[in-house]
Amino acid sequence: MHEAYLRLVGSENQHWSSRHHFFTAAAEAMRRILIDNARRKKSFKYGGGHPRVDLNEAVAAGNDKTSFDDLIALDEALEKLSKKDKVKADLVKLRYFAGLTGEQAAEVLNISLSTADRYWAYARSWLRLEIAKGDQPARS
Repeated sequence: MHEAYLRLVGSENQHWSSRHHFFTAAAEAMRRILIDNARRKKSFKYGGGHPRVDLNEAVAAGNDKTSFDDLIALDEALEKLSKKDKVKADLVKLRYFAGLTGEQAAEVLNISLSTADRYWAYARSWLRLEIAKGDQPARS
């Protein structure tokens, strides 16, 4: 969170035009931090292809934290969704990366809760299918 705050505020004073502008920027900052961290930890310099075992994970085996590969796949799919439908992509960023509830995200995006629920269901399904496509081996 501290890093996200520093990225949002930076060295100069920021002027947010609305709640939507602030929360969208916050969600984007969190997404970028998580993706940058995942890419860094997958790099050769930081152990690349070796399986990473966190001490907490070793103690509490069986926890279901999102893997770095999953985060990177989500980021790539989210980029595609953003080009197709920015509002739905923003909704995912607000809910997944900023931790807002459906009601809070709907308010930020200035859409009704029922519309946000429909967009959320669509975006989750679309992202799941898009990520599954990336998991399939390429055909020759």
